[in-house]
Amino acid sequence: MSPDSRRDEKPEHYVNPKGFDPQDVETLTKEQERYYQAAQWKIIWWKFRKHKLAVVSVVVLFFFYLCVPFAEIIAPYPVAKRNVDFLYAPPQSIHLFHEGRLVGPFVYGITPSVDLENLRWVYETDRTDVQKLRFFCEGEPYQFWGLFPASFHIICPAEEGTLFIAGTDRLGRDQYSGLVYGARLSLTIGLVGVTISMVLGVLLGGMAGFFGGWIDSSVQRVIEVMRSLPELPLWMALSAALPITWSPVWIYFGLTVILGLLDWPGLARAVRSKLLSLREEEYAKAATLMGAKPSRVIVKHLLPGFTSHLVASATLSVPAMILGETALSFLNLGLRRPAVSWGVLLNEAQNIAVVTIYPWLMAPVIPIIVVVLAFNFMGDGLRDAADPYK
Repeated sequence: MSPDSRRDEKPEHYVNPKGFDPQDVETLTKEQERYYQAAQWKIIWWKFRKHKLAVVSVVVLFFFYLCVPFAEIIAPYPVAKRNVDFLYAPPQSIHLFHEGRLVGPFVYGITPSVDLENLRWVYETDRTDVQKLRFFCEGEPYQFWGLFPASFHIICPAEEGTLFIAGTDRLGRDQYSGLVYGARLSLTIGLVGVTISMVLGVLLGGMAGFFGGWIDSSVQRVIEVMRSLPELPLWMALSAALPITWSPVWIYFGLTVILGLLDWPGLARAVRSKLLSLREEEYAKAATLMGAKPSRVIVKHLLPGFTSHLVASATLSVPAMILGETALSFLNLGLRRPAVSWGVLLNEAQNIAVVTIYPWLMAPVIPIIVVVLAFNFMGDGLRDAADPYK
């Protein structure tokens, strides 16, 4: 018997299913094989890339978070630098052409005067004073991260010139430099607060969902009590209780703890409901029967099943904490000078009469809106990518 005929011969016990033709078996393409063999995180990334708005939001947030480690280098002035000759100076526009001739990036000089009739500062633009900007230059000295002296900046004003991209406040402090420095506190306070919230939410929600019984009832009652309290007044009450003698660093950590402690109930409830369903799965019961401790079952077997959901939930919680810090600092119950955040900068805009005359004091509203929207869009993209039914 030839090898070919021996290969085609069927064993005696072989039964061909009714209507089954081996030629009808579908062969997977390389793209399909790559998809079915991919890890969960890789599939989430492929689905996330299709959400164009979420991808753009990631890029926007990346550039915002660059201000956190390099604020001193990006800002043209130190945050406490006072330009006493330019109080309430308006934003200076950056130009490229002067009288039809390409000059490069520059600003026109401004001359201050006082309007005694309306009691306001007035600035006139001097079209003959062309002040070319300098890039990657030596400028105002500063302490980088408070550790060592430096004076390198990405952008600097001309020698004996000014550069107020977003204007100045009542003490002549550059608003743009304040926005760059403020990103350091406003953006990190959301991340630190969410970390505290996630630890508490996963711990308490995991215990309630896995063990049930009186533990579940106790955690649920605590969640219901905390969810029934008005959020903003509670923030205000706890922030007002912080000692006024504390340094800005301690006030910062106090605010992050307050925001984290008040945000965990929603996440804990989501973790509880997920664990209630996952603990009944066969792989979870098998791990328990093999003698695995509850902590190992939760951490090694149950949490990985919805880690992507936790990441999406945390992403959507960050903007709420940024807005919380902004509201408290705006009401003078959060961070205070010399600490600088976007809420602290908005504190200058409490007087509506001042805002009417000097509208650039509302500049911190712009990055707050952009960052909050970017986090929301990115959270939507992560939630859709992590959804196994989409």
